[in-house]
Amino acid sequence: MTNSIHDMGGMHGFGPVTPEPDEPVFHADWEGRVYALQRAMGATGLWTIDGGRASLENLPPLAYLGASYYKRWFLGLERRVVAYGLVGDDEIAAGRGLRPGIRLNRKLTADDAKTMSFAHFDRPAPGPARFKVGDRVRTKNIHPQTHTRLPRYARDKLGTVEAVRGVPRVSRYGGGRCRREPAMALRGGVYWPRIVGRGSRPSIKVSIEAFEPYLAPA
Repeated sequence: MTNSIHDMGGMHGFGPVTPEPDEPVFHADWEGRVYALQRAMGATGLWTIDGGRASLENLPPLAYLGASYYKRWFLGLERRVVAYGLVGDDEIAAGRGLRPGIRLNRKLTADDAKTMSFAHFDRPAPGPARFKVGDRVRTKNIHPQTHTRLPRYARDKLGTVEAVRGVPRVSRYGGGRCRREPAMALRGGVYWPRIVGRGSRPSIKVSIEAFEPYLAPA
């Protein structure tokens, strides 16, 4: 997330969060189809998980706020297939193909779908972790112009490390369209610090996952 509309944590004006009892996985058939499209296109290996995430994060604010969860997935996928030349804007406007499609080196088959599982993104740590469970830390107050996973509400906050999650595989967005923040040198990887709330509700505590470069000793 960047300093964009996607970073909604702690924002006011959206009303209370009201969980839906016995909420179904999909509220409409089209949502299930969008999920299937996401999985099928992910199997082509054309973009990384970060590139997929960025296509949603960088939606125009009005489009982002006016879309439901799976509508955002759909809009992000639409942007990616156009960016990678698989579909033209004119074809999306027409609602049908206007020219022969591009042959892909990989595709999802019916047999693949039967055994499909979620990918793992962890990797061996290249060095010792800087922090350990119980350490007091403060999150940095950063405002990068590129991608970051540290939301605004969790910046410049005190906390205590509760867990060390290991090192994820950090990838860059394809084609230079969306870049990860440059200083992402991970040693100890991802931490789970509990951040102490302050302000009108100082008793509130929130746990977040934070990359090591986001943290400084308190």
